[in-house]
Amino acid sequence: MSLLPISVAAAAAPTYLTSLQLPSSSQPTSASFSTCAPRPYITIRLHRSARVYSSQEVAQVASDLFDQAQEKILSKLKENSELRQIIAKKLVGIIEELEHSSKGAAELQDGAVLPPSERIKQGFLQFKINNFLKKPDLWSKLAEGQSPKFMVIACSDSRVCPTEVLGFQPGEAFVVRNVANLVPTWEKSGYPGTSAALEYAVLYLKVSQVENILVIGHSRCGGIKALMSQQDGAAPWSNFIESWIEIGQPARAHVKAANASADLDQLCSHCEKESVNLSLTNLLTFPWVKEAVSSQKLALHGGYFNFVEGSFEYWTLDAKTSDVAKF
Repeated sequence: MSLLPISVAAAAAPTYLTSLQLPSSSQPTSASFSTCAPRPYITIRLHRSARVYSSQEVAQVASDLFDQAQEKILSKLKENSELRQIIAKKLVGIIEELEHSSKGAAELQDGAVLPPSERIKQGFLQFKINNFLKKPDLWSKLAEGQSPKFMVIACSDSRVCPTEVLGFQPGEAFVVRNVANLVPTWEKSGYPGTSAALEYAVLYLKVSQVENILVIGHSRCGGIKALMSQQDGAAPWSNFIESWIEIGQPARAHVKAANASADLDQLCSHCEKESVNLSLTNLLTFPWVKEAVSSQKLALHGGYFNFVEGSFEYWTLDAKTSDVAKF
């Protein structure tokens, strides 16, 4: 029984997949996709239909909002002379901040190299102006607590931030990132970072809130390349990396056996996806994850972001289907 899509359709399923049996009551909801032919990766193209607003329309909306705010402020100022003095001082500071922020925003957009302190400051000011101040209700709600529906396990690579790639909003996803988006097995107590985040998400944020765990791999992953480049019997070359990527050895062995004639780049591409399947399998070695999946309170998903071609593949761990959607 094939539980997950593997790199080569004709290859035998790796041991860590064939030995895995989901409880019969476990049927996590899976995205259903129509298939025209049996193949390991099903392609579905989505077309954007969102309206693009002209700069004139945006300017008009901004002008209307400003006029409304100005009218309210003037009404209050007429009623209170002390308030006028306070507002006058505030406005001076706001004007100076906006002028400075506008200059900083232009520099950020132009890709200018700023000193670290200035880059951090401008980045935060843009967030504050474009997000925090525009969504007071959201941030007031988040101040009371978080209830994310997703836990995302992704790579630390600077090119693949999951909140950027998938558009998660604050409070929507509990995220843990590590080298090569690997999940150790329950027995690997020497790697508490990812396991601690997993335990917190499932047991302490509660499965009634976290309903999905998504593991995301990506193209041109340095961690996977290090894994696939390892030479048997070679002298140690790192303090921590080798020990960490050792988690991915079952995926490496399967990919090499199934693609004996492939070059290193091809092997890496296969393993970038296979390592996601391995992490999904390892998730089920955690008893409270397995229990939540068995009771259909939690679903496990795999994803693969290819930033070379701008695509995203997605599949759900399910005993009945191995369909993969490609956006």
